Amino acid sequence: FRRNPNDELSLSLAFVAVRGGRIVAERYSRSTRSTTRLISWSTAKSITHAALGVLVRDGRIDLDATPVAPEWADPSDPRHAISWRDLLGMRSGLRFDEDYVDADTSHCLEMLYGSGADDVAAYAACQPLDHEIGTVWNYSSGTTNIISRAIGSVVGGGRDGMERFLRDELFDPIGMTSAEPRFDATGTWVGSSYLYATARDFARFGYLYLRDGVWDGRRILPEGWVDDARTPTSPDGEGGFYGHQWWVAGDERGQFSANGYEGQRIVVVPSLDLVVVRLGKSPIEHAPALAAWLREIVASFE
Repeated sequence: FRRNPNDELSLSLAFVAVRGGRIVAERYSRSTRSTTRLISWSTAKSITHAALGVLVRDGRIDLDATPVAPEWADPSDPRHAISWRDLLGMRSGLRFDEDYVDADTSHCLEMLYGSGADDVAAYAACQPLDHEIGTVWNYSSGTTNIISRAIGSVVGGGRDGMERFLRDELFDPIGMTSAEPRFDATGTWVGSSYLYATARDFARFGYLYLRDGVWDGRRILPEGWVDDARTPTSPDGEGGFYGHQWWVAGDERGQFSANGYEGQRIVVVPSLDLVVVRLGKSPIEHAPALAAWLREIVASFE
Protein backbone atom coordinates (compact mmCIF):
# COMPACT_ATOMS: atom_id res chain seq x y z
CA PHE A 1 0.00 0.00 0.00
CA ARG A 2 1.21 3.51 -0.72
CA ARG A 3 -0.20 5.12 2.40
CA ASN A 4 -0.88 4.03 5.95
CA PRO A 5 -4.25 2.22 5.70
CA ASN A 6 -5.17 2.55 9.37
CA ASP A 7 -4.12 5.70 11.19
CA GLU A 8 -5.32 4.26 14.49
CA LEU A 9 -2.30 1.96 14.43
CA SER A 10 0.10 4.86 13.79
CA LEU A 11 2.70 3.45 11.37
CA SER A 12 2.42 -0.05 9.89
CA LEU A 13 5.44 -1.37 7.99
CA ALA A 14 4.76 -5.03 7.18
CA PHE A 15 2.04 -7.65 7.45
CA VAL A 16 2.18 -11.35 6.57
CA ALA A 17 -0.41 -14.06 7.17
CA VAL A 18 0.45 -17.73 6.69
CA ARG A 19 -2.19 -20.44 6.66
CA GLY A 20 -1.58 -24.07 5.94
CA GLY A 21 2.07 -23.30 5.30
CA ARG A 22 1.38 -20.76 2.56
CA ILE A 23 1.39 -16.97 2.52
CA VAL A 24 -2.23 -15.94 2.03
CA ALA A 25 -1.89 -12.18 2.67
CA GLU A 26 1.03 -9.79 2.56
CA ARG A 27 1.28 -6.00 2.61
CA TYR A 28 4.12 -3.49 3.00
CA SER A 29 4.45 0.23 3.52
CA ARG A 30 5.86 2.55 0.88
CA SER A 31 9.30 2.41 2.51
CA THR A 32 9.32 -1.36 3.10
CA ARG A 33 9.36 -4.48 0.96
CA SER A 34 9.55 -8.24 1.47
CA THR A 35 13.35 -8.10 1.65
CA THR A 36 13.53 -5.33 4.29
CA ARG A 37 14.97 -6.37 7.66
CA LEU A 38 12.99 -4.91 10.56
CA ILE A 39 13.73 -4.92 14.27
CA SER A 40 12.23 -7.55 16.53
CA TRP A 41 12.26 -5.70 19.81
CA SER A 42 10.90 -8.13 22.41
CA THR A 43 9.73 -10.74 19.92
CA ALA A 44 13.40 -11.72 20.16
CA LYS A 45 12.65 -13.15 23.62
CA SER A 46 10.67 -15.94 21.98
CA ILE A 47 13.57 -16.60 19.61
CA THR A 48 15.88 -16.83 22.63
CA HIS A 49 13.45 -19.44 23.95
CA ALA A 50 13.97 -21.44 20.76
CA ALA A 51 17.76 -21.21 21.03
CA LEU A 52 17.58 -22.57 24.56
CA GLY A 53 15.29 -25.33 23.34
CA VAL A 54 17.96 -26.58 20.95
CA LEU A 55 20.37 -27.05 23.88
CA VAL A 56 17.66 -28.78 25.93
CA ARG A 57 17.01 -31.08 22.94
CA ASP A 58 20.66 -32.07 22.90
CA GLY A 59 20.83 -32.60 26.66
CA ARG A 60 23.29 -29.76 27.17
CA ILE A 61 21.18 -27.84 29.70
CA ASP A 62 19.24 -28.90 32.78
CA LEU A 63 16.49 -26.35 33.33
CA ASP A 64 16.62 -26.90 37.08
CA ALA A 65 20.38 -26.34 37.33
CA THR A 66 21.79 -23.44 39.33
CA PRO A 67 23.46 -21.03 39.33
CA VAL A 68 22.67 -19.71 35.86
CA ALA A 69 24.82 -16.58 36.27
CA PRO A 70 28.42 -16.34 37.57
CA GLU A 71 27.37 -13.36 39.70
CA TRP A 72 25.43 -15.85 41.84
CA ALA A 73 28.15 -18.51 42.11
CA ASP A 74 28.50 -18.22 45.88
CA PRO A 75 26.02 -20.68 47.47
CA SER A 76 25.37 -18.12 50.20
CA ASP A 77 24.13 -15.59 47.62
CA PRO A 78 20.30 -15.58 47.78
CA ARG A 79 20.23 -15.40 43.98
CA HIS A 80 22.18 -18.66 43.68
CA ALA A 81 18.94 -20.65 43.58
CA ILE A 82 17.48 -18.86 40.53
CA SER A 83 17.02 -21.55 37.87
CA TRP A 84 16.56 -21.44 34.11
CA ARG A 85 12.85 -22.11 34.70
CA ASP A 86 12.54 -19.08 36.98
CA LEU A 87 14.12 -16.88 34.32
CA LEU A 88 12.00 -18.35 31.51
CA GLY A 89 8.80 -17.58 33.38
CA MET A 90 9.95 -14.08 34.46
CA ARG A 91 9.71 -15.19 38.09
CA SER A 92 13.33 -14.74 39.15
CA GLY A 93 12.57 -12.26 41.93
CA LEU A 94 15.25 -9.91 40.59
CA ARG A 95 14.64 -6.17 40.66
CA PHE A 96 13.92 -4.82 37.18
CA ASP A 97 11.75 -1.94 35.99
CA GLU A 98 10.72 -2.53 32.35
CA ASP A 99 9.66 1.08 31.77
CA TYR A 100 10.33 2.37 28.23
CA VAL A 101 9.83 6.08 28.93
CA ASP A 102 11.22 7.19 32.29
CA ALA A 103 15.00 6.98 32.04
CA ASP A 104 15.33 7.97 35.69
CA THR A 105 13.73 4.74 36.92
CA SER A 106 13.93 2.30 33.99
CA HIS A 107 16.36 -0.58 34.27
CA CYS A 108 15.48 -1.52 30.70
CA LEU A 109 16.63 1.80 29.25
CA GLU A 110 19.74 1.84 31.43
CA MET A 111 20.59 -1.70 30.33
CA LEU A 112 20.11 -1.11 26.60
CA TYR A 113 21.37 2.47 26.27
CA GLY A 114 23.11 3.47 29.50
CA SER A 115 25.67 1.99 31.89
CA GLY A 116 24.59 -1.58 31.12
CA ALA A 117 24.82 -1.41 27.35
CA ASP A 118 28.30 -2.93 27.06
CA ASP A 119 27.36 -5.96 29.19
CA VAL A 120 23.59 -6.32 29.33
CA ALA A 121 23.53 -9.64 31.17
CA ALA A 122 25.91 -8.54 33.92
CA TYR A 123 23.83 -5.40 34.46
CA ALA A 124 20.68 -7.52 34.92
CA ALA A 125 22.33 -10.26 36.97
CA CYS A 126 23.79 -7.74 39.42
CA GLN A 127 20.34 -6.51 40.45
CA PRO A 128 19.22 -7.54 43.95
CA LEU A 129 16.28 -9.74 44.79
CA ASP A 130 13.04 -7.91 45.49
CA HIS A 131 10.92 -11.04 45.94
CA GLU A 132 11.28 -14.65 46.91
CA ILE A 133 12.40 -16.65 43.87
CA GLY A 134 9.51 -18.12 41.88
CA THR A 135 6.73 -16.22 43.65
CA VAL A 136 6.18 -12.97 41.69
CA TRP A 137 5.90 -12.43 37.94
CA ASN A 138 7.80 -9.39 36.70
CA TYR A 139 8.27 -8.93 32.95
CA SER A 140 11.97 -8.23 32.49
CA SER A 141 14.20 -7.88 29.46
CA GLY A 142 17.09 -8.36 31.85
CA THR A 143 16.19 -11.96 32.62
CA THR A 144 16.16 -12.85 28.93
CA ASN A 145 19.63 -11.39 28.49
CA ILE A 146 20.86 -13.49 31.41
CA ILE A 147 19.49 -16.52 29.55
CA SER A 148 21.11 -15.42 26.30
CA ARG A 149 24.54 -15.01 27.91
CA ALA A 150 24.23 -18.41 29.59
CA ILE A 151 23.33 -20.01 26.24
CA GLY A 152 26.46 -18.43 24.78
CA SER A 153 28.56 -19.83 27.63
CA VAL A 154 27.33 -23.35 26.89
CA VAL A 155 27.82 -22.95 23.15
CA GLY A 156 31.28 -21.41 23.51
CA GLY A 157 33.31 -19.43 21.00
CA GLY A 158 32.16 -15.98 22.01
CA ARG A 159 30.15 -13.90 19.58
CA ASP A 160 31.22 -15.95 16.56
CA GLY A 161 30.30 -19.20 18.27
CA MET A 162 26.87 -17.94 19.27
CA GLU A 163 26.14 -16.55 15.82
CA ARG A 164 27.24 -19.80 14.20
CA PHE A 165 25.08 -21.80 16.62
CA LEU A 166 22.00 -19.69 15.89
CA ARG A 167 22.50 -20.02 12.15
CA ASP A 168 23.37 -23.72 12.06
CA GLU A 169 20.81 -24.92 14.57
CA LEU A 170 17.89 -22.52 14.17
CA PHE A 171 17.90 -19.95 11.39
CA ASP A 172 19.25 -21.94 8.43
CA PRO A 173 17.19 -25.11 9.07
CA ILE A 174 13.93 -23.12 8.81
CA GLY A 175 15.12 -20.85 5.99
CA MET A 176 15.30 -17.77 8.21
CA THR A 177 18.25 -16.51 6.21
CA SER A 178 17.70 -12.78 6.76
CA ALA A 179 18.04 -13.10 10.56
CA GLU A 180 20.67 -10.76 11.97
CA PRO A 181 21.25 -10.88 15.75
CA ARG A 182 22.96 -7.94 17.42
CA PHE A 183 25.51 -8.33 20.23
CA ASP A 184 26.86 -6.21 23.05
CA ALA A 185 30.55 -5.42 23.57
CA THR A 186 31.14 -8.66 25.50
CA GLY A 187 29.76 -10.83 22.71
CA THR A 188 26.38 -11.53 24.31
CA TRP A 189 23.46 -11.61 21.91
CA VAL A 190 20.97 -9.04 23.21
CA GLY A 191 18.27 -11.69 23.07
CA SER A 192 15.74 -9.48 24.80
CA SER A 193 15.46 -7.02 21.95
CA TYR A 194 17.81 -7.13 18.97
CA LEU A 195 17.18 -9.39 16.04
CA TYR A 196 16.57 -8.00 12.57
CA ALA A 197 14.74 -10.06 9.94
CA THR A 198 12.17 -9.80 7.19
CA ALA A 199 8.48 -10.17 7.96
CA ARG A 200 8.46 -13.44 6.01
CA ASP A 201 11.26 -14.82 8.15
CA PHE A 202 9.52 -13.81 11.37
CA ALA A 203 6.54 -15.72 9.96
CA ARG A 204 8.79 -18.74 9.40
CA PHE A 205 9.73 -18.61 13.07
CA GLY A 206 6.06 -18.48 14.08
CA TYR A 207 5.37 -21.42 11.79
CA LEU A 208 8.06 -23.46 13.57
CA TYR A 209 6.07 -23.02 16.79
CA LEU A 210 2.77 -23.69 15.02
CA ARG A 211 4.25 -27.06 13.96
CA ASP A 212 5.45 -28.03 17.45
CA GLY A 213 9.09 -27.25 16.70
CA VAL A 214 9.29 -29.51 13.63
CA TRP A 215 10.39 -28.21 10.22
CA ASP A 216 10.12 -30.33 7.07
CA GLY A 217 10.23 -33.49 9.14
CA ARG A 218 13.22 -32.40 11.23
CA ARG A 219 12.72 -31.79 14.94
CA ILE A 220 14.37 -28.46 15.74
CA LEU A 221 12.91 -28.04 19.23
CA PRO A 222 12.44 -30.85 21.73
CA GLU A 223 9.06 -32.50 22.05
CA GLY A 224 6.92 -30.56 24.53
CA TRP A 225 8.99 -27.37 24.27
CA VAL A 226 6.28 -25.43 22.45
CA ASP A 227 3.59 -26.67 24.83
CA ASP A 228 5.74 -25.55 27.73
CA ALA A 229 6.09 -22.08 26.19
CA ARG A 230 2.38 -21.61 25.65
CA THR A 231 1.23 -22.95 29.02
CA PRO A 232 -0.09 -20.02 31.10
CA THR A 233 2.02 -19.53 34.21
CA SER A 234 1.23 -15.95 35.22
CA PRO A 235 -1.67 -13.52 34.61
CA ASP A 236 -0.42 -10.52 32.64
CA GLY A 237 -2.81 -8.08 34.31
CA GLU A 238 -4.66 -7.37 31.08
CA GLY A 239 -6.80 -10.47 30.73
CA GLY A 240 -4.13 -12.70 29.22
CA PHE A 241 -1.23 -14.73 30.51
CA TYR A 242 2.49 -15.21 30.24
CA GLY A 243 4.11 -18.58 29.65
CA HIS A 244 7.81 -19.06 28.98
CA GLN A 245 9.04 -16.12 26.88
CA TRP A 246 5.69 -16.15 25.02
CA TRP A 247 2.39 -14.37 25.71
CA VAL A 248 -0.68 -16.59 25.96
CA ALA A 249 -4.21 -15.46 25.13
CA GLY A 250 -5.89 -18.21 27.13
CA ASP A 251 -8.70 -18.45 24.56
CA GLU A 252 -10.47 -21.28 22.78
CA ARG A 253 -8.19 -20.92 19.76
CA GLY A 254 -5.05 -21.72 21.75
CA GLN A 255 -3.52 -18.45 20.54
CA PHE A 256 -0.09 -17.39 21.75
CA SER A 257 2.24 -14.67 20.55
CA ALA A 258 5.66 -13.06 20.57
CA ASN A 259 5.11 -9.39 21.40
CA GLY A 260 7.49 -6.48 20.96
CA TYR A 261 7.70 -2.76 21.66
CA GLU A 262 5.55 -0.52 19.44
CA GLY A 263 3.36 -3.34 18.21
CA GLN A 264 5.68 -5.99 16.80
CA ARG A 265 3.73 -9.25 16.76
CA ILE A 266 4.15 -12.89 15.76
CA VAL A 267 0.74 -14.41 16.48
CA VAL A 268 0.32 -18.20 16.37
CA VAL A 269 -3.23 -19.57 16.23
CA PRO A 270 -3.21 -23.40 16.28
CA SER A 271 -6.97 -23.91 15.83
CA LEU A 272 -6.87 -21.91 12.60
CA ASP A 273 -3.50 -23.24 11.37
CA LEU A 274 -2.50 -19.59 11.19
CA VAL A 275 0.50 -17.34 11.77
CA VAL A 276 0.14 -13.55 11.58
CA VAL A 277 3.09 -11.15 11.62
CA ARG A 278 2.67 -7.39 12.03
CA LEU A 279 5.62 -5.02 12.22
CA GLY A 280 5.50 -1.26 12.63
CA LYS A 281 5.65 1.64 15.06
CA SER A 282 2.58 1.95 17.25
CA PRO A 283 3.21 3.92 20.46
CA ILE A 284 1.56 2.69 23.65
CA GLU A 285 -1.49 4.92 23.21
CA HIS A 286 -2.30 2.94 20.06
CA ALA A 287 -2.15 -0.42 21.86
CA PRO A 288 -5.95 -0.83 22.26
CA ALA A 289 -6.50 -0.17 18.55
CA LEU A 290 -3.75 -2.62 17.63
CA ALA A 291 -5.23 -5.32 19.85
CA ALA A 292 -8.67 -4.80 18.32
CA TRP A 293 -7.24 -4.87 14.80
CA LEU A 294 -5.41 -8.14 15.47
CA ARG A 295 -8.56 -9.70 16.89
CA GLU A 296 -10.42 -8.69 13.75
CA ILE A 297 -7.69 -10.12 11.51
CA VAL A 298 -7.64 -13.46 13.33
CA ALA A 299 -11.45 -13.67 13.40
CA SER A 300 -11.55 -13.15 9.64
CA PHE A 301 -9.96 -16.60 9.24
CA GLU A 302 -12.71 -18.39 11.18
